[in-house]
Amino acid sequence: MTGALEPLIYVMIFIAVAMLTQATASSFFSASDRGKRINRRLTLLESGMSRDEAYSTLMQVSSLPELGNKQVRQWLKQMDQFRRQANVSVTLPQIGLMIAGAAAVLWVISLLRLLLTSSLTVASLIVTMVGAVLLPVVGVYMWLARLRNKRLKQIDEQLPSALDIMTRALKAGHPVVSALQLAANEIGDPLGTEFGLVVDETIYGMELRDALASFAERVGSQECHFFAVSIGIQAQTGGNLGEILEGLATIMRGRAALGRRIKSVSSEGRATAALMIALVPIAVATQSLVRPDSYINKFSDPIFWPSVGYCAVLFVIGVFTIRRIVNFKY
Repeated sequence: MTGALEPLIYVMIFIAVAMLTQATASSFFSASDRGKRINRRLTLLESGMSRDEAYSTLMQVSSLPELGNKQVRQWLKQMDQFRRQANVSVTLPQIGLMIAGAAAVLWVISLLRLLLTSSLTVASLIVTMVGAVLLPVVGVYMWLARLRNKRLKQIDEQLPSALDIMTRALKAGHPVVSALQLAANEIGDPLGTEFGLVVDETIYGMELRDALASFAERVGSQECHFFAVSIGIQAQTGGNLGEILEGLATIMRGRAALGRRIKSVSSEGRATAALMIALVPIAVATQSLVRPDSYINKFSDPIFWPSVGYCAVLFVIGVFTIRRIVNFKY
């Protein structure tokens, strides 16, 4: 029995490694391809796609299932917003299927290993299933968070240049929407496409303030929120918008310079924080897959579950504390 299952285990391990390699290569080459494009919106329009079709494609709206209560639906909406801010083409249900497929592969590999080394029990099935689900969830979240942070950094770097273009257009006599259109045509991705979506929404009848508020919420950048609020206040109170945007661009460049200095000083602490936060769930998931008996043998101990709850509370407190230490406000 052992000799017959051993080749199957090697085949499953090879399939898991091949799937991981393919996913990594696909994300790398798709990110490289996105970097080479100047502006996705202009590329779609030049290919013959209508403005409506390009808008629907770039908005990446996912059809979320109506599951659970209002809190669950709100959580799904936030997860889908997080996915869109990472600028991945796969939808939230597809990400769920990817996690389920990876978890199934890891679970089968772990069960086959247990068949060769020990007997299967209900407890070992549950523990290995928890580890098989936890590991892909943590991996996918880290992948999306990395893409999101990279995209937000690009947007924050592009925004002062876009404000300079808008300032020159406003001083030349262009209206605000026309200035936005000029910036959308001149700035590359990702900000150029987002500005183009704002222009499209104003064409479809949305107020400029509402379109900019939707843009700030959709992007998730604090700098974009400042930009949207500045235009909204100017629309209500009046004033020279060109001078406002020019001053805002100067402030953003100063904040960016200060932010780079702070990140360079705190880089070691932030790297240590990321490692400490990710190490705990990864270690627990790996131990559950490789040696589930190390947890199962402790289930009958009366101090085990209170200790698990106590450690979980300490972990959550530690995560919030570390984030407060390494995330500086400036």
